[in-house]
Amino acid sequence: MDNAGLLEAYAAALRNFRLEFSRGGAYTGIVLILLGMGLDSALYPGKQAAFAGARILVAALILCVVLAMRTRWAQERIQWLTFIWLLLPQLMIAWMIAVTEGAGSIYYVGMTLAIYSSGIVLAFGLWQNMVFGAISCLLYVCACVWYARGFDLRAAFVVNTLFLIMSASISTVFTYFNERARFMLFQLKAEVAQKNMQLEETNRNLADIKGQMLQQEKMAAIGTLAAGLLHEVNNPVNFCMMAIEVAIEDPAAKKSALISECLADARQGMQRVQHIVSDLKTFAYRKNGKQLENGHFPLARALDAAIRLVGHETKGVSIVRELPDDTMVRGDEAAIVGVLINLLGNAALSMRKRNVPPFEIRISARWDGDRLRISVRDNGPGIAPENLARVFEPFFTTREVGQGLGLGLSISYGVIERHGGTLSAESEFGSWASMNFDLPRPDWEGRQHDGR
Repeated sequence: MDNAGLLEAYAAALRNFRLEFSRGGAYTGIVLILLGMGLDSALYPGKQAAFAGARILVAALILCVVLAMRTRWAQERIQWLTFIWLLLPQLMIAWMIAVTEGAGSIYYVGMTLAIYSSGIVLAFGLWQNMVFGAISCLLYVCACVWYARGFDLRAAFVVNTLFLIMSASISTVFTYFNERARFMLFQLKAEVAQKNMQLEETNRNLADIKGQMLQQEKMAAIGTLAAGLLHEVNNPVNFCMMAIEVAIEDPAAKKSALISECLADARQGMQRVQHIVSDLKTFAYRKNGKQLENGHFPLARALDAAIRLVGHETKGVSIVRELPDDTMVRGDEAAIVGVLINLLGNAALSMRKRNVPPFEIRISARWDGDRLRISVRDNGPGIAPENLARVFEPFFTTREVGQGLGLGLSISYGVIERHGGTLSAESEFGSWASMNFDLPRPDWEGRQHDGR
């Protein structure tokens, strides 16, 4: 928060603070004024009726000021309204001093209490407090002059006046330091609030990084597994393929349609094993930096690999492809395979959750300048409007507890962003959902190097 914003926020908070304390102080003042009737009856019983009337009148006026504080106009002028209602008891006390004993009246103590409350309890401004102290001292002097019918420097008058001046000075000092303390406290609270916001943002970033690290560890584990599978499986699969090819050429096998069909199925199964192991290797090893900039691949090939790898989840789902002849794009094929696996798996899961066949996933792509726009759309239940803006947040998931961490779309979003594109969601709740992203066209040097 900049300095101007801080001062504006402080002014608003101080206005509310002054309003609250002014109301509390006014109600306290009303109670103390009315309780003073007991003091009147003990000291000046002959003037009790007049003093009681004055006290009730002042209390009623203060109550009117308190009621006026409910209006917007009064709340914007709370300092001056506080000044007015606090000055009313001072006028009453000055009148009581003038009609009783002048400088010898004990009522001057009430003026001292009002001065202290203006600086210590109520959130007065510095200049207001100074003016209030000066007016209080002037009222006391006028009351004593009125009583004595002239200016009389008696000891009691000098002492009481000095006490009032000292009280006003102390109150002014308190007001200055209270104002500084309030601002420093507000500034500290604002800094703490800002630090808390920064901490929350850091925690969100850490959660995102943690999710990415978990995914990277998972990919590293899959890479190690794929490398081991290639080493352990490729040779036996090749031996089996050679044996099947030899068996297919055997005259006895050619004479039997059943044996030929079984051998063809066995060869197709071995080829599928080879594809799965190869796809796992492609999915596991990811590029970055210059490799990402220089890498290029046909999206159709990445889509084939993703469909094969997610085949167990898309059984019974019709996958329709609408791709241009040229799907060569620049980037990390393994990462895009991962994105497609996530989008296809989510689409299949949402359709099965709705359980309204036929299930269909439509994958379309079109060139828009140097970007290939890809859409993966399903006819599932769609995404609720309140969730549409949150689907890419880390750890956000609508699945049941234990069935997903809510990181797949968040990581996919980061992958597409790393390729200079954007992953976005569209949906018509109850009808369909579509995930859209774009990938860059490779430069001509890369396309020529690939032989296309």
